[in-house]
Amino acid sequence: MAFKIYTKTGDQGKTSLIGGTKVPKSHIRIESYGTIDELNCYIGLVRDVCGNEAIGALLRIIQDRLFTIGSSLACDPEKEPKMKIPDLKEEDVVQLEKAIDLMTQELPEMKSFILPGGHTTISYTQIARCVCRRVERLCVALHESGEYVEPLVIIYLNRLSDYLFTLARYFGLLLGVADIPWRPRIS
Repeated sequence: MAFKIYTKTGDQGKTSLIGGTKVPKSHIRIESYGTIDELNCYIGLVRDVCGNEAIGALLRIIQDRLFTIGSSLACDPEKEPKMKIPDLKEEDVVQLEKAIDLMTQELPEMKSFILPGGHTTISYTQIARCVCRRVERLCVALHESGEYVEPLVIIYLNRLSDYLFTLARYFGLLLGVADIPWRPRIS
């Protein structure tokens, strides 16, 4: 018999964290790992359209790390130490920093704010960056509300948004599309 995707257990607006604790689907912890899932989908979209094998390989690793973060956020913090949830590591942050540094060496200096756009790949990457910033804010809010969030999760998401911003600019370089500078209207 095939596995059924629906369980009907969430029909009353509740869901279970890893560990069995029931919480409302509106809980900020659910919003946080749901937004990680959304980010992961956008990273997959960027990977699909980028046409660069090396960048695609790093994006695939990032997707794996986002599943790790999602698992951490989906776990009841009281029960997590007793479970075998994958860990995020400091090296994951360093990997992003090294990638940012390598791309930055090739990019022209930024002299103004830039507008997202110029090519579909750039735009998708900027959307992923915005979703990453949103999930970072959600995780900070979760932490500030007294809920446990692994500190490295917030650091990783912060660095990932920096990586995605730099990657969007780098795609512009690879595609021959210049940054679109923001020219503020001054009245």
